[in-house]
Amino acid sequence: MPLPAYKRVVLKLSGEALAGNVGYGIDSDVITSISHQIKEIVELGVQVAIVVGGGNIWRGLAGSAKGIDRTTADYMGMLATVMNSLALQDGLERVGVPTRVQTSIEMRQVAEPYIRRKAVRHLEKNRVVIFAAGTGNPYFSTDTTAALRAAEIEAEVILMAKNKVDGIYSADPALDPNAEKYENLTYLEVLNKGLGVMDSTASSLCMDNHLPLLVFSIMEEGNIKRAIMGEKIGTIVKGE
Repeated sequence: MPLPAYKRVVLKLSGEALAGNVGYGIDSDVITSISHQIKEIVELGVQVAIVVGGGNIWRGLAGSAKGIDRTTADYMGMLATVMNSLALQDGLERVGVPTRVQTSIEMRQVAEPYIRRKAVRHLEKNRVVIFAAGTGNPYFSTDTTAALRAAEIEAEVILMAKNKVDGIYSADPALDPNAEKYENLTYLEVLNKGLGVMDSTASSLCMDNHLPLLVFSIMEEGNIKRAIMGEKIGTIVKGE
């Protein structure tokens, strides 16, 4: 059997991906599907850390636009990621995958505080680690969290699983039928073209730390394993 292309990865899930076709809240069928896909790669010996967004419950920027203080709105968004992380932990443990949630904001009754050395130890023991509550700071996205945590735990790649697209396009393919899909990009191209796959802070962090990013669709069953095995799916972003 071919060996996985990566040994340690950060899987970035959007909050919207957990909502399924409903568009909001948490779809238990989607949680179960993602959990089974993650179990597949854990059984291959891959060490998996996860960062999940909170957009299916609350978006800090949207709340701020409606008049809520930006810092308060962002903290509310961090709490939304904790809810998603606990739902994902439950789904993973139901399929037999040992999991730990670590939060950047302390809430010891439901999760561990984020401690880098402890997170790495969990990974070495083949436990999935879910990083919740963003970086613990307002004004930073969960994309930036994924980049930061990946650098800290020395992950080999960030797998960005999308629920609406299967890679990076020159424009929104839902709005522009002529949108071109890219197979390979550099971080400078992503920034210069304003492609919006992740915010500029996250892109710069990945570029500075030589972290490759693979953007692919989560909606096709088995895609996480295909990504881990190095199959050509989605769009890969690297440094120069």
